[in-house]
Amino acid sequence: MPHLPVERSPNGASPKNGMSGYSLVEIVVVVALLCVLTAMSLPYFFNFSRTYKSEDQAIKVMDLMREAGQIALTQRRTIRLEIDRSDTAAPFIRMSEEGGAVLKTIPLEPLNSVRMDVAPAGINAPSPPNYAAASYVSNVWAIRFRSNGSVVTAAGTTPVSATLFSWRPKMETGTPFNISDLNPARPEEVRAVTIYGGTGAVRYWKYTGSAWVPYQ
Repeated sequence: MPHLPVERSPNGASPKNGMSGYSLVEIVVVVALLCVLTAMSLPYFFNFSRTYKSEDQAIKVMDLMREAGQIALTQRRTIRLEIDRSDTAAPFIRMSEEGGAVLKTIPLEPLNSVRMDVAPAGINAPSPPNYAAASYVSNVWAIRFRSNGSVVTAAGTTPVSATLFSWRPKMETGTPFNISDLNPARPEEVRAVTIYGGTGAVRYWKYTGSAWVPYQ
């Protein structure tokens, strides 16, 4: 039986059955490059995540405030909003009807990760409007949105304007959380939410490290 001729490439070499691939050296080089790039990007990723924790929490609180005000206006009823930090590991913000029916509860970051209360050391409230920091009573800050658009104290009818600060505390590794320690990790990560008692207007602010910049 005659043998069929073997096809050869233009340079005279025999083909490798149409198969090609990467050598072990090439694979090792690619894996090594990926490891180096990952190691370089991790610090930036974690810094980004930490920065946006305070921002995310401030926006979360602002959105719930606006929702409470909208429900109060459109449905003509009083809505209570409270931030409870009694459990430092599991604080939360809650919206409920006058009388107690809970409408929504949103967990917040642990206080050793992100504070959502008073001003950090060395940083004043945005000015204007220069509203005082939220005043907690027994670790709870509460306000009521009324059907006329105003925001009042939890137990009365006095309009209340306030500033809530969202910031990451500065903590040494292994140091237990201390609520009286008001030193921020990085001033430029500080965020704030202001609310005006007369109309229920809510605004979001970013701190640049030297000044406040308002956002809608």
